[in-house]
Amino acid sequence: MTSARPALFLILIVASHIFYSRPAASAHLRNMESFISAVRQVEDSNPGLDPLALLRAIRRTAGHDDPLTVHFLGASNSRDEPTTLDSAILNASSFSFFDKAIHHIVTDQGEERGVVLAPDGTTVALAPLLLGIEAGLRAKTLEIFPLTLGRTLGLSFLSLQDIAPLHRLGPDGCWDNVVLPKVFRLARLPTLATNALINGGIDGAILGTDLCDPAPSESPQNLSQILNGYYSYVLDDARGLDGIARHISPKRTEISRSILEPLDLVKRVMETLALVWKLEGTEWIALDTGVEKAVKDGLQEFIHKYWDCPPIIRRCQWGAKAYRGTPVPLALPLPFLFIHHTYEPSSPCLSFARCSRDMRAMQRYHQEDRGWSDIGYSFVVGSDGYVYEGRGWNLLGTHTRGHNPVGYGVSIIGNYTSSLPHRHSMDLLRHRLVRCAVDGRRLAANFILQGHRQVVNYTSCPGEAFYSEISRWDHFREAAPSGTEE
Repeated sequence: MTSARPALFLILIVASHIFYSRPAASAHLRNMESFISAVRQVEDSNPGLDPLALLRAIRRTAGHDDPLTVHFLGASNSRDEPTTLDSAILNASSFSFFDKAIHHIVTDQGEERGVVLAPDGTTVALAPLLLGIEAGLRAKTLEIFPLTLGRTLGLSFLSLQDIAPLHRLGPDGCWDNVVLPKVFRLARLPTLATNALINGGIDGAILGTDLCDPAPSESPQNLSQILNGYYSYVLDDARGLDGIARHISPKRTEISRSILEPLDLVKRVMETLALVWKLEGTEWIALDTGVEKAVKDGLQEFIHKYWDCPPIIRRCQWGAKAYRGTPVPLALPLPFLFIHHTYEPSSPCLSFARCSRDMRAMQRYHQEDRGWSDIGYSFVVGSDGYVYEGRGWNLLGTHTRGHNPVGYGVSIIGNYTSSLPHRHSMDLLRHRLVRCAVDGRRLAANFILQGHRQVVNYTSCPGEAFYSEISRWDHFREAAPSGTEE
């Protein structure tokens, strides 16, 4: 296995060509909206442009003809496209992501390049996203998984098979500015499968699969329409994500699970690795060297982290201020989970921008008006499809007077005195966050779930309607726990 390790990193470098905007006097924003705008400008200057021709030209501009991609999709210069197309890409606009094609890299300073900020607050690598779309437009379903996820996951599992499972994938990171994003820095040393690469791979798998089997009523779309339909959306106040049937980025977890879970993922990753080795001229490593075990262990982590656990927006991403004082660690696993509603803000938040503003407002109120060291909740659930990190898994919160050390406090943004949260938001809490906590040994398997009002007698939190709902959930108990104040 040792002799093959250098080849793994070489393969990943070859496999990860991508676009990113070069710093210049004018703001070159690294967000999905700017990328879509640049794509649309090329399309407008080439009426009737075939999206496959555009994707090949983008791949050609980036030099993204690694052996696996060529094996499945063919060389990017194998067809006759207008010579003006490459020039249009290279001169798209001042916001263009086409001005320079470079590798997906992480610098020595921890900056991840070749990624963009999506409107939902997540970070996406463009390379696997675009490869998935290209495979889908070619109606090649068997080619989507190896190009979008199989190669990235497999190489990461092998390169770090001796590392603790929780560090075989990721990490996530934060942007310097979510309104004007230019620099994305990772939270720790990266694996070969950062969160952005996995997000991009998942999105590529979803869109590619959709394009392989379009609905009969759907008319052909250009590339900007495909991307815009998935990443740009408006949620209805009354129903939120509950009212969205089509595929959009906040639902990537459940959609990708429905698409990929029926596959034999171990077999598919193993087949991808064997093909990579063959195409690179490297002898395939026998199974008795531990390759299959590394793949199985890695996929268990992938399932736990990206399917079982909810997507969590980190503190630095929503703009949290620093903790005041010295944080107090929790003694895990905790025996209780306390459910809240925020009351104020009183309305559900339906977008990353709105939920982030609500989180900052709550933190400001808790720190400035209440005199607490930080936002009080452990986690807060939005109606945009995401959980927002408060004190997090490991630090003592200020959420349930007298009982903070023995439980997590989780709140859903909104006032639920007379109405329920959106079903999707409740499911994030009831099923995904709870399962993540128990499987991660942060919450005891036999934990007790209670509403705030049950242990603090001066509040009606989490609201009459919501309290009636949680009283039917698993682990709900009437008896109050004992504990001490923070």
